[in-house]
Amino acid sequence: MRNSLLRSAHALMAALRVAAGAMLVSSVAINFANIVGRYFFRVSLSWAEEAMLFLMIGAVFLGAAPVGWLGRHIRMDVIVSLLPPRARRTFEIVSDLITIATCIVLAIFAWPVMTMLTELDQRSESANIPLVVPQAAVPIGLLLMALLIAARLIVHGARHDDVISSREVER
Repeated sequence: MRNSLLRSAHALMAALRVAAGAMLVSSVAINFANIVGRYFFRVSLSWAEEAMLFLMIGAVFLGAAPVGWLGRHIRMDVIVSLLPPRARRTFEIVSDLITIATCIVLAIFAWPVMTMLTELDQRSESANIPLVVPQAAVPIGLLLMALLIAARLIVHGARHDDVISSREVER
């Protein structure tokens, strides 16, 4: 079971990295096209700013899940690193469980906003993008982060120090 969970986690992380990378490249391409259009043809893309913003939101929240797997998300671990190994391990497990719970709660709180945006068919002003699309990136990214942190706990346990200092978990 652990091997299949590990393979699934790696496949999911690869897909998320490709999606986040594609969003970043798309954002840069839109920006480049807008610059070329503005300075060489005196025409700018009215929707470019919104599209780039939404792509960046998607890239950040989809990219957060692999970061959670690696245990490289922002943590206040100065005091934790001073604890004895057994207390540190316990604290890291509790910290991961709290992170998972927080991600799930935030995704639950985002649900009414997403349903309201869908029901009212709210759209961005310039790009005419349904606002539920970029808004959905937040809870989806948080749920994927919770899923991958839970998978890491099952497969590797609370090994933040090993994860950060070693590339073996990424393979």
